[in-house]
Amino acid sequence: MTITLITGATRGIGLETARQLAGAGHTVYLGARDLKRGQEAAGKFGARAIQLDVTDEESVQAAAELVREEAGTLDVLINNAGISGPWKLAGEYTAADMEHVYATNVFGLVRVTHAFLPLLGSSSHPVIVNVSSTGGSLTRNTDPTSFEYKVPVLTYASSKSAVNMITVQYANAYPNMRINAVNPGLTATDFADIASPGTMPVDFGELGIQSVEEGALPIVRMATIGPDGPTAGFFEAAGPAPW
Repeated sequence: MTITLITGATRGIGLETARQLAGAGHTVYLGARDLKRGQEAAGKFGARAIQLDVTDEESVQAAAELVREEAGTLDVLINNAGISGPWKLAGEYTAADMEHVYATNVFGLVRVTHAFLPLLGSSSHPVIVNVSSTGGSLTRNTDPTSFEYKVPVLTYASSKSAVNMITVQYANAYPNMRINAVNPGLTATDFADIASPGTMPVDFGELGIQSVEEGALPIVRMATIGPDGPTAGFFEAAGPAPW
């Protein structure tokens, strides 16, 4: 039995990832800030909703204790919770804007990982998947022909660059774990308020946005790798993504 926890899993890619992994036989803990909403979502495919707000230390510690009491271990941690923040010109962002996005995307990821590392350490095959984005790819952000270059979002993009580095640092520190970052790709969810009509210098409608089922696939793939699978990597649907 594979015990899996997914943060930010009440909607979008997180929810679809939970559905696919539950269908593959995982015992899925579906992390939800709103427990009632989480229970409604989890009940559709036999997952277990758990109250978990990645920005709240007490909430995260309580979630870790609950998983310890019920399961005794954790095999897969998927750090999916994230926010986008609005699009502005780089010079218009404030420190408060940065703090708001980093509180979830960066500090929340570290808070959850730190709390669950002891449970992952008791697994025979521990895996961590950090949901990132090629919006944080320095390679693509410096390529004028890339989509990422045309969508400059200082807060979100830089937070995902931080997620990539955090992923590598954890992977180096825990060579017995498989720890990777994944770019789901541009997906049809209600996540990206940066993609609201008229707010971006590109037309998202012309980009061939993929379904939520497709967006979850690379996450599910990395969540189900074997002990000889890659670690300290950055992946997307087509394979390795550029840092």
